[in-house]
Amino acid sequence: MLTDDLRFKALKHVQDNPQLTQRELAGLLGVSLGRTNYCLQALIEKGLLKAANFRNSKNKRAYMYKLTPSGLREKTALAVRFIKRKELERQALLGEIAELQRELEQQPAEEKA
Repeated sequence: MLTDDLRFKALKHVQDNPQLTQRELAGLLGVSLGRTNYCLQALIEKGLLKAANFRNSKNKRAYMYKLTPSGLREKTALAVRFIKRKELERQALLGEIAELQRELEQQPAEEKA
């Protein structure tokens, strides 16, 4: 199963560098090569990516990945959801920090040391 974060990051890295190898992409994503291959195949099947062999490549298994128009729209939608989710996480963390600061302020001086 592909998470929104993994799809977004894969689409972003492929857009930034279409000639990335699957091994390089796996390193950037922090996942296994097998999971990266699964992710790319799923994105291709959904019509979000296209894969083409390099014409002049000595390694005939070398591919160049390109986002389709649908892939660009999906990347944008994923980015919007990513930002909203991270903003909610940020707000929750700020609330936790404020609560901890209030608790510390209410403790007697000898307990703070």
